[in-house]
Amino acid sequence: PELSEESPAEMVKMTKSKTFQAYLPNCHRTYSCIHCRAHLANHDELISKASGLFRDLSNFFFFFSPRVNVGCGPAEERVLLTGLHAVADIYCENCKTTLGWKYEHAFESSQKYKEGKFIIELAHMIKDNGWE
Repeated sequence: PELSEESPAEMVKMTKSKTFQAYLPNCHRTYSCIHCRAHLANHDELISKASGLFRDLSNFFFFFSPRVNVGCGPAEERVLLTGLHAVADIYCENCKTTLGWKYEHAFESSQKYKEGKFIIELAHMIKDNGWE
């Protein structure tokens, strides 16, 4: 085999970094990415359970507080059914699938409770650990 003439630092730049998943405790019912099964949130972090699912014209969503294994893109202003918001797309850190969005800023005072919370589309989640 031929030896590389690249320095070790250059070789490191070429390798892909490994993504480490966070795992939620098995004692809690969890929601996971349907595409790769990475944990996203536990049932206790679901805000919309009393009021049901959020929905727009064609999709159903869950409204969450904290989360794991979720990355966040840059914020941009979007007009949603509830008004103008600054939101950032969120994605699964493991498989990079877009899952929904994070509310960064609500321009209407009645929507301020959404700031810092996450919307995950139901089509991208599966229930794990202890669901019957």
